[in-house]
Amino acid sequence: MLAILGAFALVPLVLPFLVAKIGARAFFVAALLPAAAFAHAIVLAPSVFAGDIPFEEYAWIPGLGVSLSMRMDVLGWLLTLVVTGVGALVMLYCRWYFRGKTQGVGQFSAVLLAFAGAMYGLVLTDDIVVLVMLWEITSVLSYLLIGYYHGRAASRRAALQALLVTTLGGLVMLIGVVLLVVQAETTSLSAILADPPVSPVVDVAVLLLLVGALSKSAIFPFHFWLPGAMAAPTPVSAYLHAAAMVKAGIYLIARLAPGFADTPFWRPTLIALGVFTMLLGGFQALRERDLKRILAFGTVSQLGFLTVMLGYGTRDAALAGVALLLSHALFKSCLFLIVGVIDRQLSTRDIGELSGVGRQAPVMVTAAFLAIASMSGVIPTLGFVAKETALTALWHEATAGAGWGIVALVGVVAGSALTAAYGIRFLWGAFWTKRSVERTEWPDPPIGFLASPVLLAGASLVLGFLAPIVDVWLAPYADTVPEATAGVPVPEYPYHLALWHGLEPALFLSLGTLALGAGIFWLVRRTQLHTRKRLLPFTANDAYNVVLRGIDRTSEWTTARFQRGSLPFYVGTIFVVLVVAEGTALLASDEWRAQLDAWQSPAQLISAPIMIAAGILAVRAPKRFTGVALVSVTGLGMVVLFATSGAPDLALTQVLIETITLVAFALVLRRLPARMGEHNASVAPLARAALGVGVGLTMALVAIVATGARQDPPISLEWPPLAYEIGHGRNVVNVALVDLRGWDTMGELSVLILAATGVASLVFITDRSDNLSRRSSGTSRSRVGLGRRRPLVETDSGVRAQRAGESDAPRAWLVSGAKVQPENRSIMMEIIIRVLFHAIMLISIYLLFAGHNLPGGGFAGGLVAGMGLVMRYIAGGRWELGAAAPTDAGRLLGAGMAVAVLCAIVPLFFGFAPLQSFTFEGDLPLIGHWEFVTSTIFDVGVYLVVIGLVLDVLRSLGAEVDRQAKDAVDTEAVTVP
Repeated sequence: MLAILGAFALVPLVLPFLVAKIGARAFFVAALLPAAAFAHAIVLAPSVFAGDIPFEEYAWIPGLGVSLSMRMDVLGWLLTLVVTGVGALVMLYCRWYFRGKTQGVGQFSAVLLAFAGAMYGLVLTDDIVVLVMLWEITSVLSYLLIGYYHGRAASRRAALQALLVTTLGGLVMLIGVVLLVVQAETTSLSAILADPPVSPVVDVAVLLLLVGALSKSAIFPFHFWLPGAMAAPTPVSAYLHAAAMVKAGIYLIARLAPGFADTPFWRPTLIALGVFTMLLGGFQALRERDLKRILAFGTVSQLGFLTVMLGYGTRDAALAGVALLLSHALFKSCLFLIVGVIDRQLSTRDIGELSGVGRQAPVMVTAAFLAIASMSGVIPTLGFVAKETALTALWHEATAGAGWGIVALVGVVAGSALTAAYGIRFLWGAFWTKRSVERTEWPDPPIGFLASPVLLAGASLVLGFLAPIVDVWLAPYADTVPEATAGVPVPEYPYHLALWHGLEPALFLSLGTLALGAGIFWLVRRTQLHTRKRLLPFTANDAYNVVLRGIDRTSEWTTARFQRGSLPFYVGTIFVVLVVAEGTALLASDEWRAQLDAWQSPAQLISAPIMIAAGILAVRAPKRFTGVALVSVTGLGMVVLFATSGAPDLALTQVLIETITLVAFALVLRRLPARMGEHNASVAPLARAALGVGVGLTMALVAIVATGARQDPPISLEWPPLAYEIGHGRNVVNVALVDLRGWDTMGELSVLILAATGVASLVFITDRSDNLSRRSSGTSRSRVGLGRRRPLVETDSGVRAQRAGESDAPRAWLVSGAKVQPENRSIMMEIIIRVLFHAIMLISIYLLFAGHNLPGGGFAGGLVAGMGLVMRYIAGGRWELGAAAPTDAGRLLGAGMAVAVLCAIVPLFFGFAPLQSFTFEGDLPLIGHWEFVTSTIFDVGVYLVVIGLVLDVLRSLGAEVDRQAKDAVDTEAVTVP
């Protein structure tokens, strides 16, 4: 089972390429996988029925107890057959539905097969956390499938609506899962249901789970998304909205019923909402003219029926429910596929435009009649067997005086009558000859196009005759549910599925619903119900639109008030929240304890006053760069504090960060006025000063109180032995970054990449690529710009020097000479930095590998390498930078992140935890004893990301800004005579 799930994850990746090669015939290949899964379930059937439940498990996240576990009991087996069997037939159907089409079909086929795999995993997983993950995957994939016609606004709206509604329910369900897992102390569904926990928290958790189930299965008040989803291609409607996706919520109800059906609100919630949904959907189906929307509202009605039966919580009702689930998957997917054939052949689904199709398409109309007969409960179909079982179960409860049994029985009888009515209306609208409508000419479809609906209709009929065998399949699940509700006597004999039970009350109720349905259909035709105004002034869909508009307007109002584009306003808001929140916490404390020393090192007496003075002067600085430089002084003061407090690694990192940050600020400030103008003057300076003083005092008090409140030894005392014993390194800071807290570092790498991408996207106007990274040679001068000059030819990536008649010139050592203005150039600086650059890079590599035991590491080494690039850019401009780093910054960022991710993934293949490190050691001649820790490889990823970040900043704020400024000057020189 796990292997099949893995195949469902991999095969869709190949389908787009296959569709590009052989077109829609690739659906034949796509159908093989669900067909194989169907056959596998058939092979496992004897074990399932014998009680030897197939179970496979792979420990995925052992720390949380989450595993990839697959368990095929009777309910899982039934849903597997539905998901894979109908899925395979829908794939075959797509071969003819998409014939002649190529655009988007490759992606569609991959997403549809991936959805089948997600549903396969959802109905078989035994881990409730994994179930939630697969639940959300189906929501995302259904969004893509519903929005297949993305050029149509209606499709986009329908896809978004389905995604929002089902995802909202999924989030609520997630909260319930967390509560349930905490109470049960396990994530195993079978273990939870074997010994259900009992507490008020569990009751709330089950209610939240039901919210997710009801939203997924389109039960009122979440029903409105399903008819809108009919904007999807018909195969999607047949699979997702008849056999698979909408069954996920029904499956969850059926799965939880054996353990939680006696929860106080279980029956009232499910029976009331199920009955109302059944009646609402059936009534609305009688008002529709589009064949697909008739089936859509009919599906809503049938889902309400399933919710009532599987949610009722008795043995016979559960048996009827799973039989209904199977029959519904067969007849409703068959009808949707038939509508797809009609739509594909005639380009219409309007019953007002169809007439006489039945006489011209006898095979198709026969399949439709069988499917409608099964849906309405006409003997001898499987739908009749399931319907009679349902009526018998509810009749027993109602006649025994069960209040909810009476409600369920009356609702199901009325809903079944509506089902018969809209079923007759579907047949009349699609196939009857109407006197008022011109006869429709029917072009015969390919025989393969009708194969899937004919097989599904035939199964509805054949399984009716095989009802005793179906009973053997489904009864083991029904036996897990209580035989009757509290206060109701247990039936003398357990009910069983059969085509004939004699002249019992359920039979007459069933026949009565058919007769009543025929009468309703006649009444609807006479009153022209579909032309009348709706009964209520608003619908659930209107409520959904009102809520969305309210959210949009609220967000617009909030954005207008708080997103002003004013950085001082943003920072001030953050500071106000900080002072209020932290101040409240400080004032709420009963006792303040402080442990203060005047100083720990004489260096603090020097650096602290300088930092304070620099901060004050920075506020009063009239020029921007002066303010930035003074702010950097405070940072350099922190370097002194770190260095004198036993943290050389932090001091090294801090000085590098301050230097690079100062350069970045200087690059940005080139495009801003040097002096702070009047329009930049502070508004409300007294209020700002008061806020600044408040923030400073608050943070000082927090530091004093936090250090004085310590009662136990600090955890930092344990870091050195942990770093050596676990990470095999003596540099506590670096070992923590790449080993003990590797996940934090990976998150920080992601943030750095996002920051670099954001900066670049703000600066690069048209093309993100950088020509400097593809330079082929330098400039004209062969040696330090001296000697004979040669003609210059400028290329995209630099400047090439050529002699007359020569194809290529010797490569220049200094590349900026021909591009940098003489007054802005210092040859001495270029030479010195050129000489030092390689030594700087070697030092950075030394820091990278020495950082495990000495000051350094990937972050510090990357910053040193970045400093080398900064020096090359300052000395020779963007062309010198291109020569120093002949690669794209994005490649370095991507390579670094890839290395870090691989360090997390590779240990999983060997059964170890992500980011787990290993140590190798030995002795070599001349070298002696050596050790290597695999976390160093992760540090290499950090090293590459940091270099990529610095290079991206230099390319964006430096080289690209230089190029734009030069282009602006050149343009002005051309336009001004």
